Amino acid sequence: MTAVAALSRYAPRYALRIGVPSGSEWLRVDHVLEPDGPELTELLKRDHDASGHTSAHANALSLMSFYAGRAPATALLLWALEGRVLDIRPENLWVRPHDGHGLAEVAIRSATFLPGGLQTLYDVVLTQHLLPLSAELHRRTRAGLRQLYGGVAAGCAMGFCAATREEETVSPGFLLERWQTFVAKAPGGLARLGEVTEAGGKLVYLRNTCCLYYTSDKGADTVCGSCCLTPRADRLAAYEAGRPIITV
Repeated sequence: MTAVAALSRYAPRYALRIGVPSGSEWLRVDHVLEPDGPELTELLKRDHDASGHTSAHANALSLMSFYAGRAPATALLLWALEGRVLDIRPENLWVRPHDGHGLAEVAIRSATFLPGGLQTLYDVVLTQHLLPLSAELHRRTRAGLRQLYGGVAAGCAMGFCAATREEETVSPGFLLERWQTFVAKAPGGLARLGEVTEAGGKLVYLRNTCCLYYTSDKGADTVCGSCCLTPRADRLAAYEAGRPIITV
C-alpha cells in the first residue's frame, strides 16, 4: 500500500483514488474552476437539492465548506505527517459529487510529489484551487469572500482534525502544531477565520464565520457544531461531551 492510499485508515475523507477515472459523473477540477462552467453549476445544484437552500449565497457557502473539507484532505494530512506535497494541481484532480452534500470520491492522476514544502502546498491547495473557487462562487452568487474563505479555513482544518477522530489516530498535539504552521501565513487570511483546539482528546475547529446552513430547509433550527453563532464555551462543552454535531 502506498503512503497515499494508507492515509484512508485515519478517516474516510482521506480516501483517494489513484489513476484517471472514467465516467461522466467525474468532474476535473480545472473545469470546475472555469468561469460559468457547467461543472460548478452541477455541484451547486446538487448541494441545493440536498439542502433546500433559500438563497444562492447560502448555497455557495455550504458547498465550499463541504468541498474544502474533502478535495484537498489527503494532501494536507500527507504534508502534516511527512512534509511532502502531493501533486493535486487542478488539472491532476477529479471529484465525483455525492448524491447529497459534498463529494463522494476524489481521484488523482498519479501519486506523484512536487518539489518544495509549505509554499508549494499553499500554491496547489489555496492559490490554484480553493481561493479561485471562492472567487468564482462570489462572482456567481455574491456570497461574501470572507464567509467563503471561512469555509476554506474550516475545510482545511478538518484535513488536520479528522485524523484524530478514529480509533487509530495521530497525536492531536502533533497535528495542532502542524496546523498552526500551515495557517500562520496561509493566503486568504485564514488564520483570522477560526481556531483549532483540543477538546475531548481530539482536535476540533471553532469557526469565526457562518455557512448559513441553518437557513436551509434541511438545516432549519440546526447550527453546525463549529458555528460562530454558538458561544465558544458552549461549543467546547458540546465537543467535550461528545454530543452529536454537524461538521464540515
